[in-house]
Amino acid sequence: MGKKSHYRGLLLKEFYFSGKLSCADLSERIGKSVPLTMNLLTELINEGVVIESGYAPSSGGRRPVTYAIKPDTIYILSVAMDQLVSRISLMDIDNNHVIPVERFELPLNNNPKAISILADRIKEVIRKSGIDQKKIVGAGIGMPGFIDFKKGVNYSFLEIQEKTITGYLSEKLKMPVYIDNDSSLIALAELHFGSAKHRKNAMVINEGWGIGLGMILNGELFRGHNGFAGEFSHIPLFDNNKLCSCGKSGCLETEASLLAIIEKAANGIQQGRNSALGAGFPAGHPEQDWEEVVKAASKGDRLVMELLSTTGYNIGRAIAILIHLMNPEVVVLSGRGALAGKVWQAPIQQALNEHSIPRLAANTTLAISTLGYQAELIGSAALVMEHLAKTNDSPIKARSSKEKKEVQ
Repeated sequence: MGKKSHYRGLLLKEFYFSGKLSCADLSERIGKSVPLTMNLLTELINEGVVIESGYAPSSGGRRPVTYAIKPDTIYILSVAMDQLVSRISLMDIDNNHVIPVERFELPLNNNPKAISILADRIKEVIRKSGIDQKKIVGAGIGMPGFIDFKKGVNYSFLEIQEKTITGYLSEKLKMPVYIDNDSSLIALAELHFGSAKHRKNAMVINEGWGIGLGMILNGELFRGHNGFAGEFSHIPLFDNNKLCSCGKSGCLETEASLLAIIEKAANGIQQGRNSALGAGFPAGHPEQDWEEVVKAASKGDRLVMELLSTTGYNIGRAIAILIHLMNPEVVVLSGRGALAGKVWQAPIQQALNEHSIPRLAANTTLAISTLGYQAELIGSAALVMEHLAKTNDSPIKARSSKEKKEVQ
């Protein structure tokens, strides 16, 4: 039963990431024979989990039948956290939000109650949705910090005595829970559904309260030896004596994070600069303040455009280092900062032109994420679906006769 559960998880994972697939496609992807694959598909069809979904395009001969996961049979809990704000979504197999995203302030630093608050809010989202919890295959959580995703531990935030984060939440929520670094999950979303799709080597910048980095190498997410790769925020680029959150000074974060932009905008207004942001800026709620900056940018506000241009140039200087080290095919600007859109593109490209060796930079494309602020939520859902196939203890097991009747 263990191996069968594992193979079922493999099939569902492939459907999630690729949509409609034929039996031959599935057989090739999971590395099993066509008869075994068809047997697994037949079981899933009989249980009401998978349905026929038409025919594949003809390449000569009979068109093969394609299959897909039946709507309303599988759901995923997705959580996206940063240092200040958390979002919870219950998503279907197509990454659609079943109910509106639950968004709330949850400071992580020096907050021992954060983990229990998170558990309670997740339970409330499940209750509001009205979805049978048996249909929820697991919860994926993206969060900042030094995270050992295999052990389920965050060494920066949410420390729990005598338990791991995943152990605590799995017990509270009665379902599998997986965690990973927020920037890694944003890169995972871009790899499968966004601007890095079909790219073998990509660098994904998570522009937020800090500046994270997710790395895709040879078509796979690269986390480093301990899972800590991608601390882009703390590249020492400036001689500014500004203290960073890491305890050092002069880090990229001190000049180019969204918090730095908000601070500089507030200073500009205090110095008498005219701006659409107004005298009440900042309101003291970073998320709200950043949204105001984005609105001002859309109006062409001179102060904001100057700040975004300078910030983009500084990010571009740091990206030039990545290009020299990693030679990526594409660099994607994603995360919360992508809400500012193509305003970033020209100053980043200018910095790349000035600080990169032309032969290295010539074949690297700069892209602004099409997923934007949704990337972390999508990546958290993708994390759950990746794990369906990684153990013999997949949550998708054959249903009992009684459960089959209920589905039918």
